Amino acid sequence: MKPVLRDWAELLRVSALFTVPGDALAGAAAAGLRPNRRTALAVGASLCLYEAGMALNDWADRDEDAVDRPHRPIPSGRVKPAAALAAAAGLTGAGLALAYRAGRPAGLVATALAGTVWAYDLRLKHTPAGPAAMATARSLDLLLGATATTGRLTKPPLLPATALGAHTYAVTTVSRNETQGGAAGAPLAALGVTTLLGALTAARTPLPHAVTDHSLPLLAGVPLGVPPGPSDTGGGTGGHNPPTARSRTRVWGGAPAAPSDLARAGLAAVYVATAAKPYLHATLNPSPPLTQRAVGGGIKAMIPLQAALAARSGSLRTAAALTTLIPVARKLARKVSPT
Repeated sequence: MKPVLRDWAELLRVSALFTVPGDALAGAAAAGLRPNRRTALAVGASLCLYEAGMALNDWADRDEDAVDRPHRPIPSGRVKPAAALAAAAGLTGAGLALAYRAGRPAGLVATALAGTVWAYDLRLKHTPAGPAAMATARSLDLLLGATATTGRLTKPPLLPATALGAHTYAVTTVSRNETQGGAAGAPLAALGVTTLLGALTAARTPLPHAVTDHSLPLLAGVPLGVPPGPSDTGGGTGGHNPPTARSRTRVWGGAPAAPSDLARAGLAAVYVATAAKPYLHATLNPSPPLTQRAVGGGIKAMIPLQAALAARSGSLRTAAALTTLIPVARKLARKVSPT
């Protein structure tokens, strides 16, 4: 990698970029539909807005980083502050443009997401509201995928969005002590949140919302379990494929088929294993290096969590696709830090 490209890769945290597509894909799965063209637009919007946040983060922290992390691209002089700010603005515009191409509802969610990202980086990061703002941003990112895929905001994706937000809240809380260390309570709490989310994701206990592949009747207000009639699968489908006799039930918290059980439990275990060990180490020794590793572990754990959420919604193909990103993200993280 050429020096200039490496500098920008470090600024934009490209190793963490692989944690982003799973938000939109898990959202589509929670909505009960296969990914479509609008899902792809949501993924593109998410990637742009995430990278905008990374560039804006380092621009806003340039004075602080000059003291605590002078090796970063901006304080070291490898990337000009004006260039980082311009990149943040340009990427935000590109992300919003892609989202609005997926429809006005998706564009509105993306606008809320972009506003949350800028508010976090410029104002909220160092306040008590910081972790909540970051958690909101990640939850909105999943809802962006769901809204773009379906063309409207529905209730079923709210639970997985909340789960992803809870994980993000925990990681962000730990990251607030990344450079100073000395706080064992944050990684201990994050360890508890991770264990709880893993157990809930793997559990078969029914939860309030369920989605089936009969998504069109659901979105049109037809109760679950009622086969779609001719009017349900006609021209008002918005381009979605009508359900077939081979449709499977996709349940958030229900009792899916055995392959879904195994996939969900296995991915939940991978999620907990990825985050728990570095959290435990940071709890026992909250030094800056171990705290930074805990943050990195929490970031990498997002991919198996997204995959587990997709499997819990019954989308095994999406879950399988997301698992292929895990080794790629780990390999790249050895070259470019995700924090």
